[in-house]
Amino acid sequence: MKHPFPFVSARACPRPVARALQCLGLCLGLTLAGHAASAASLTVLMGDDIAASSEFVQQLRADQEPGSRFELVRLSPGGTEPPLSADSASTAAGTEAERAANAGVRTRSLRTADAGLTMAVGPAAARAAVERPGQEPLVLAMLSRLDYEALKAGSPALRRGDRRVGVLLRDPAMADQLALINAVLPQKHRIGVVATPESEPLVRELQRAAQGANPAWDVRVEYAPDARSLAAALRVVVPQSDALMVLPDLIGDNQAATLSVLRAGAGAGLPVFGASEGLVRSGGLAAAVSTPSQLAQQARLLGQKVASASASASTAAGGSNGAPLVEAATPATVRVNATVARGLGLRLPEERELTERLAAPR
Repeated sequence: MKHPFPFVSARACPRPVARALQCLGLCLGLTLAGHAASAASLTVLMGDDIAASSEFVQQLRADQEPGSRFELVRLSPGGTEPPLSADSASTAAGTEAERAANAGVRTRSLRTADAGLTMAVGPAAARAAVERPGQEPLVLAMLSRLDYEALKAGSPALRRGDRRVGVLLRDPAMADQLALINAVLPQKHRIGVVATPESEPLVRELQRAAQGANPAWDVRVEYAPDARSLAAALRVVVPQSDALMVLPDLIGDNQAATLSVLRAGAGAGLPVFGASEGLVRSGGLAAAVSTPSQLAQQARLLGQKVASASASASTAAGGSNGAPLVEAATPATVRVNATVARGLGLRLPEERELTERLAAPR
């Protein structure tokens, strides 16, 4: 999305020995079964080289069970594997072998469908994974809500009934973000937001979360279709708000636009909240965030749920309705800008205490 901005027969043995052998066999069977379960393979599709994606993949690799297979497929910028000519195959094989030795990763073709679980990292990899043939369970990770909405609209294969799909969004749910604001500003209930027309799914989620809160929040929304209209939208929303929220949309992903919101908040003495550490470093008051490493751990748990559901569905008559299992990021950490808090005359709980408050309902 572009910015506008190896048996012994027990019967032949004495009874005590037979019982011992039976017990030994049972223990060995359970051990082997557990080993087989932990040794399930993981194929990771990576469509970009940004730092967050690299950190996510490194954590996945670090958490992989000993003896299990971890395969990394790096996609070309077009979302496909780079083609190999016959003349360059032997050279490329040697290069890939060297890379695998250095990184502990073996790459393979997307057309091979023998993986226990496939995990796609980022929007480009998600699109490639959804269109990929096969019935192996699939997890799409490191997607924004808007990335997921665009994928739903453009890829009908996302709802195939013969494959279980999990989706892990990279940002916390709006309910968690409102819980943070309530913990910081317990007497305030007016939130101002400037959004783009493409942000409507985020705005609807925020409004549902605000109505479901106790007490409910009053959400003031103004839309800015382009950079020039941002200032005008801020002039409308700021006087009607106790705090501002930067959504993870085209405004939140654009540094200049985010700075405009931060400046407007500072000029009016309003705290600004969001879902990124960068926002807090730039002058936002607080954010509920989940790092790429923490997201990788959550994605692995989601993968276990999806794989388990897929195994259950294979023995059931009904099968799946094709709807993906979608999870928002669990806000593992709260970040606070102490300088901004002092400037606003606010005395806030420590980051650890705020983090524990957000985790408590779970």
